[in-house]
Amino acid sequence: MSNGLDYFKEVYGAVPGWVGKMHAYRPDALSHYTSLRSAIMGEGLLSSKEKDLLLVGINAARCYERSMVYHTKGAIDGGATIPELIEYLLVAYRYGGLMAMQTGIQSVKYALSLKGLPEGQMPYGVCNEHVLSYFLSILEEEDAWFVSNILKAPEELQDDLLLVSGVVSAKMKSLLMVGIHSTCLQGMEAGKWMEKARENEATEGELAEVGLICLLTAGIPAWFEASDSLHEGGH
Repeated sequence: MSNGLDYFKEVYGAVPGWVGKMHAYRPDALSHYTSLRSAIMGEGLLSSKEKDLLLVGINAARCYERSMVYHTKGAIDGGATIPELIEYLLVAYRYGGLMAMQTGIQSVKYALSLKGLPEGQMPYGVCNEHVLSYFLSILEEEDAWFVSNILKAPEELQDDLLLVSGVVSAKMKSLLMVGIHSTCLQGMEAGKWMEKARENEATEGELAEVGLICLLTAGIPAWFEASDSLHEGGH
């Protein structure tokens, strides 16, 4: 078994079909991709857990369940909690609306199964109130305050409340918005969110790491969009 196959078996618990096919057709390409993924997803200015959680949110926002689920496992294996996961998914909802939330619920269900927890009563239909009520139903009382505050707030204030610090910091939520807009090739919006992230004390190095995980999940054009708003020389 090649190093690439070993790596992905360790990451995912089994070798995904797409990895096996890349190995079968171009093992040299798999070797290079494995090295790139290992470098980007390893511990850095952002932790591996944070990177997986960002990628959960990014892929929920663009309704790409397959990649979202892979990174859900990485996040949970890295020690992510259900309240953390939910807050990242609520940011994805702010961008992608109910379709993003419908995708994000699958991440929550999978995370609960990985932790050996019951998935609770799924919401009847997908609307803001039903989904938030579902999240409340699966959270411990001490962890439910953030979702509860949003549910109680007037609808016109809810978007802004999704981005304030809860279990997840406002900085990480701003970084997620950078990642979402970068992967969706919306460079001008990504740049605006970089400014917001800087206001929330994100460093250029952290912003660059977000751009790199965008490259990993959406290809080099996502890095083009992110890199345009990075400061030269990392300052």
